[in-house]
Amino acid sequence: MKALRHHLQNVRLSGIFPLPVQMPPILMLMLTVVLNGCATRPRLSPDTAGLLPDQAYVTGVPFHSQRDYQCGPASLAMALNAGGVEVSVAQLIPQVYVPGREGSVPPEMMASVRRHRRISYPLDGSFAALLSEVNAGHPVVVLQNLSLPLWPRWHYAVVIGYNRQREQLVLHSGEQSRQVTDMSRFDATWARSGRWAMVVLPPGRLPPSIGSQQATDSIAAFEATAGAEAALPAWRALVARWPGHAMGWFALGNALHASGAPQAAADAFEQATEQDPALAVAWLNLGLTQKGLGQQPQAIASLQQAAALPGPWQARAEQALADL
Repeated sequence: MKALRHHLQNVRLSGIFPLPVQMPPILMLMLTVVLNGCATRPRLSPDTAGLLPDQAYVTGVPFHSQRDYQCGPASLAMALNAGGVEVSVAQLIPQVYVPGREGSVPPEMMASVRRHRRISYPLDGSFAALLSEVNAGHPVVVLQNLSLPLWPRWHYAVVIGYNRQREQLVLHSGEQSRQVTDMSRFDATWARSGRWAMVVLPPGRLPPSIGSQQATDSIAAFEATAGAEAALPAWRALVARWPGHAMGWFALGNALHASGAPQAAADAFEQATEQDPALAVAWLNLGLTQKGLGQQPQAIASLQQAAALPGPWQARAEQALADL
């Protein structure tokens, strides 16, 4: 796995790399055996299998044919178009194409999503997550290596459907729309990329398969690009799903404060301190916000709580108390 990730970082990453033209027959035979022999049937936990229907299909995902070195922009265009973003493959090429690698790499793909006011959520690389997102109506952008690390053929595709009984996936891939492939064969090529995958969603919608911390990280990256006000629906959706996630309330408070809603920000910071009384930075921001609102007694009490907690925010809280 480490070697594969090293390849992802250092070799040219592109749409489709052909295998070397001159390949000894015995080596080609060995390669075929390895490619086919590595395929194993992906398994789901009983709980996940019980929750997912036997088949699902995402409708309304347009198809863009993927030319050489353009599978990244084409896959991204499909995911963005499906979410209501009007953007063409030609517009995306300069945003995600890396000339030195003759292709696109995942960080550029996710950054381009954020530039188009959508949130890129990387998945955990499990089949459970992949099928759960498709079942939720979310097309999933995946990265595959259609060959071996020695002769990588990196390729992006979009998973849009599955049939568990037939053990098949449906993909928009290459020059073929609605391509049907065996789950085991797909998983063999997907595994060589570290099973990288992402979904593209508007602020306010969350993938069903991710956890609170992954959601927090993805929304924070979006906010850094799009701004606090654009991120507000996402933070509200996060705390609605995970009301006990203190950092979600804290992030919502920061976004509300930056958007010019100090009282709502104070309420969110207070929720953060209730969920995690040891979160010193939440006490500090709560006290500073209350101070700005003219709520002097409440500000003193909150800053005292922050000053009583050892850590990097203690000195700031003590200074704020001295200023009061």
